[in-house]
Amino acid sequence: MPRGKVITMGITGGIAAYKAADLVSRLTKKGYEVHVIMTASAQEFITPLTFRTLSANPVVTDMFDPSPVWNVQHVSLAEKSDAMIIVPATANIIGKIANGLADDMLSTTVMAARCPVILAPAMNVNMWENPVVQSNIKKLEDLGYLLVDPGVGRLACGTEGKGRLADIDCIEQALISLLEKPKDFLGKKVLVTAGPTREAIDPVRFLTNHSTGKMGYEIARAAKERGAEVFLVSGPTDLADPQGVIVERVVSAREMFRTVLDKYEQVDIVIKAAAVADYRPKQTAAEKIKKTDGQMKLTLERNPDILWELGQKKDHQLLVGFAAETGNLIEFAREKMERKN
Repeated sequence: MPRGKVITMGITGGIAAYKAADLVSRLTKKGYEVHVIMTASAQEFITPLTFRTLSANPVVTDMFDPSPVWNVQHVSLAEKSDAMIIVPATANIIGKIANGLADDMLSTTVMAARCPVILAPAMNVNMWENPVVQSNIKKLEDLGYLLVDPGVGRLACGTEGKGRLADIDCIEQALISLLEKPKDFLGKKVLVTAGPTREAIDPVRFLTNHSTGKMGYEIARAAKERGAEVFLVSGPTDLADPQGVIVERVVSAREMFRTVLDKYEQVDIVIKAAAVADYRPKQTAAEKIKKTDGQMKLTLERNPDILWELGQKKDHQLLVGFAAETGNLIEFAREKMERKN
């Protein structure tokens, strides 16, 4: 249970404002002291009473509230907060912060803050792609503000595209990792592989290994949370990119091999969690192979042994591999470690 950690959450005027209530609830249940600042537009979407009830703290809504106790409380938020987060962060608040404007309580508090500030943008796809908005976002990132990228999907305006608020799970994770995780990987570059590879038989069929990719994605996420710069080379999965991780998607073992080699010299740690196919069809049919009464025979050839190749080229890197076996796990894993390292 976190002790003494204070979070100030800004709520701005977007349809996703209601989702912030879930985040406040989660954080207070985990023991964080949460204070909420709402813009006037935010109050058109959800009431201050909701956040006052969930946070057990007064909600700041007015820059000029006459209550002396209230004033003392909210003026000190910028100084006592361990982190600030704005959910959702509209194009308007992003523009204000990027240009140093402080014309309401939220923007004023951000300008006075000396703690990390996280922005979780949510807006129409055309607004998100507007060069002015993108310029403001880049400016804020260059200044050290943290961004939880919006997701892709159906937006409130009825269009499809990037701009919807990131999943609350992702936002919560970004905030808690900022507050709680040790940063013992700062300055390190980590490369993680994850998921299966697919080796095409024809345009419809392929050979593969069982793998969801979850372990590799979680390893990449954990390394990022501990301060590393993380590259994730992923085979085909249905998983969302871990926040802040540089992701490159591949399909075949050879594609993964080439991508890993391209990054190898610049990284300090390689964690090979992917389930890479050992073999591929010697020939791939250009068209779907038709089913016949007879047997179909495939001639297979070896794929590159990525971990072995990395072991041969190793300079300063730490290599981590995995062994999936049906028996004699310790014996086979030890033999693999000695042979490929």
